[in-house]
Formats: sequence, structure tokens, C-alpha cells
Amino acid sequence: MPGNSWQGILRRWGRRPPGPAPDALRLPPAPELMASLAYHEFHRFDVERRRAEAIIAVARRASTLERVAQLAPAAARDRLQTVRGIGPWTASIVVLLCHGDPDSVIVGDYQIPSYVTWHFAGERRGDDDRMLELLEPYRGQRARVQALAKSAGAPPRHGPRMTLQDLQGR
Repeated sequence: MPGNSWQGILRRWGRRPPGPAPDALRLPPAPELMASLAYHEFHRFDVERRRAEAIIAVARRASTLERVAQLAPAAARDRLQTVRGIGPWTASIVVLLCHGDPDSVIVGDYQIPSYVTWHFAGERRGDDDRMLELLEPYRGQRARVQALAKSAGAPPRHGPRMTLQDLQGR
């Protein structure tokens, strides 16, 4: 969800924090409120139906999902993916951030495998299987190694760069 979408949701349904706080500061909306919304209410914030339904599904299971924090990282990933709309990419990121799991490899991403395959094997394009193969020697710290590969820069682009045309005055 783009940052502007989240900001719009906070302005519309966010809660004011307790105590003195700037007017613009908002807490995330209560899960009960989010669970009661219809998907089309998210459209004004550029959230399409599929993502809106995922937000609503997570909100409806909020109390159950709170317990995911007590699970081991692998079990947490599996439990998160039982919610419609949460796939491997989202589950990996949630476990990485919430559990601090240094081995929670982000899979299902379009670009990250190519960063890893470029820096570890000199291959411009990579997929999840190849990325996991290259990260295997780092088991236990694979998310950290993946993050280092990503921060080292993207692989070279494919094909020649197009010259930009001046479209003003046309």
C-alpha cells in the first residue's frame, strides 16, 4: 500500500493518541472498525479491492494474529499465510520485522533475487530458487545477507537506454 494510501486511511479512520500530541498524529484504526468496512470504502485511498479485502480479512482475525508473535518464525509465517491475501512475501517481511528473525528470507519479490544472484554469481536475472540456493551457506543469517546484497546495488540494466524525447511544444 503506497504511503499516501496509508496517510489517507489514518486521516479518515485513525484514532487520536492519548495525552498531548500534534493534531496530525494518529494511531492506526481499531481492528473492529477496519473489519466493519466494505472494500469500496478504500477506493478513495487508491487501495484496490484485492488489497482492501486483505486488510479487512486481517482486521477480522486481529486477535488471533496477535498470538502469532509468540510462535517460532517458521510457524508464524505458516499461520500468517492462512489469511487470504497474505502470501510468502508479506509473511516473510512481517516475521523479519516483528520477530527480528535474521533468517527470514523475503521470497516472492520481483527484484531481490536478481540483486542476490548478481552479487553472488554474476547473473543478472535470478529467481527465488536460485536466490535460496546461493543463500544456503548463510543459513541462520540469510535475511541479513539478502539485505546486504540489496544495499550493494542493482544489477546492470538490460538493453540500451532510450534517449528521452522532448515532448514540450508537441
